[in-house]
This record gives sequence, structure tokens and C-alpha cells, in this order.
Amino acid sequence: MPTNDISAPLTTTIRQSEDLGKLVRQLRSEQGLLQIDLAGLAGTGNRFIVDLERGKPTLQLQKVLDVLDLLGLEVIVRRKGGDRHGK
Repeated sequence: MPTNDISAPLTTTIRQSEDLGKLVRQLRSEQGLLQIDLAGLAGTGNRFIVDLERGKPTLQLQKVLDVLDLLGLEVIVRRKGGDRHGK
């Protein structure tokens, strides 16, 4: 039985654009997609996917969210642990 069940919940904390890029690369590979395949599905150029996976910090947010959605991810924003000031 495979240990990489893509239907299993995934929770990871993203602190930098590079973290998100690594996650996108990992999930794309697990789903058997090439960068060009993901770009076609997302309606973007291949360069966008390359830049996303490299952690380029200036990419268009909506396009990033669209790619995450295609990979079966959603973004949830919550306060950091501690009091209401994040301490």
C-alpha cells in the first residue's frame, strides 16, 4: 500500500516563498506532472511554474492560488499561536 496518499490531509507552515516552491514541486512530482503539464492545466507559461518552484517572491498571487487549487491545496490564514498579538 502506498505511503504517499494524496487524499490524506496535509498541513505545513509556509514562512518563505521558497517553502511554497518546494511544496509545489513535491506535489507536482507526486502527481506525475511535468512543469509544462502543470503550466498547461493552470493556463500559465512554463516559466511561471519554474519561478514558483524556485520560490520567486514577486509572482502574481491569484496565479499562485490557482496553481495550488489545481494541486488540491487551499490556503488558510490563521493567527500564530499565543495571544492575539502573536506572542
